[in-house]
Amino acid sequence: MTSLLILNGPNLNLLGQRQPEVYGHTTLAEIEDTCRQVAEDLGARVDCVQSNHEGVLIDAIHAARGLHDGIILNAGAYTHTSIALMDAISSAEIPMIELHLSNIHAREEFRRKSYIARVAVGQICGFGPEGYPLAMRAMMVHLAKISENQHDA
Repeated sequence: MTSLLILNGPNLNLLGQRQPEVYGHTTLAEIEDTCRQVAEDLGARVDCVQSNHEGVLIDAIHAARGLHDGIILNAGAYTHTSIALMDAISSAEIPMIELHLSNIHAREEFRRKSYIARVAVGQICGFGPEGYPLAMRAMMVHLAKISENQHDA
C-alpha cells in the first residue's frame, strides 16, 4: 500500500486562528482528517506530522526513507529560508510536492523565493486547504508513473 507523509511546518498548528484572511478558517486537525479520508479513497496510507522546529521536520524527512513513498510538504516560512530542509529532501530521495495554502507568488517579494522548489516534483499553492487533496492525488499519479517506468525498464 502506498504511504504518504503529510509534513507541516511552523505556525500551521494555528490554522483557523492565525490570519484567517490569508489562510482561511479551516484548522490543521480538519485538514488532517480530510487527508486521511482522501488517502482511504485513494487506497493509500497517510501519516501527518506538524512541527514548529526545523530539526524535527528534517528528522521526519530522514525517517521517511523506507517508510513512505512520497512526501507532501508545507514548510511554511522555512520554504524561504531553509537550505537544510532542501538538503534533507534531496538526501532522502523520496518524491516531494511543495504545498502552500496561499499563493506565495502573489504575496511579499521574500515569499516568492523557495529553496524547496528546486528539489520538489512540483508545487501547489493558492488553493487553501483544497491543495492537500490536490497534492495527494498528484503524488499518487507521480508514483504510478515511476512504478510504470521501473516496470518497463
